[in-house]
Amino acid sequence: MSKRNSAKYKIDRRMGENIWGRPKSPVNRREYGPGQHGQRRKGKMSDYGIQLKAKQKLKGYYGEVTEKQFKKAYIEASRMKGDTGQNLIGLLERRLDALVYRAKFAPTIFSARQLVSHGHVYVNGVKCNIASRLVKPGDEITLGKKAQEMALVLEAQSLSERDIPEYVAADGAAKVTFVRVPSLDEVPYPVKMEPNLVVEFYSR
Repeated sequence: MSKRNSAKYKIDRRMGENIWGRPKSPVNRREYGPGQHGQRRKGKMSDYGIQLKAKQKLKGYYGEVTEKQFKKAYIEASRMKGDTGQNLIGLLERRLDALVYRAKFAPTIFSARQLVSHGHVYVNGVKCNIASRLVKPGDEITLGKKAQEMALVLEAQSLSERDIPEYVAADGAAKVTFVRVPSLDEVPYPVKMEPNLVVEFYSR
């Protein structure tokens, strides 16, 4: 499990956007960046800066995955047929921690990763504690009995701020099936994601 070095809401403030769409986000109160220089006037951003921000926003959304993991996903996406940006989104959405989050088993992507790493999640009936595992269409993801009674899980399932997307089919409160790899427009991002800029960043 990768270690998160910064507070998750600092990512929101650094980006200037509420990237998870959560009501507690500090961006809802103050849109400037964190730290003593957060309120400084910003000059016009270069093309590189725009591309970097798009990459950091997408990477941050998935729980600040490591740069190594994120670049590996880009390289794999670039080797696949079709649009590299769409392929990248598909690979990120196939991550087990992302699907646990989409299934509303956890309130945040960070707690979804924790659920997986602590052995509370099963894929096709087999316990899996690897958050970066890629799930295939048709795979079933189930919550362990102990996890089903956790306050964290019950909180997530009661959240009204997001719904389970169509490419994840729910079967009761503790089991979902990954139906298909989604396209960019199917993924319920609260803010605009620009994988094409991420592709430009890495292909410089």
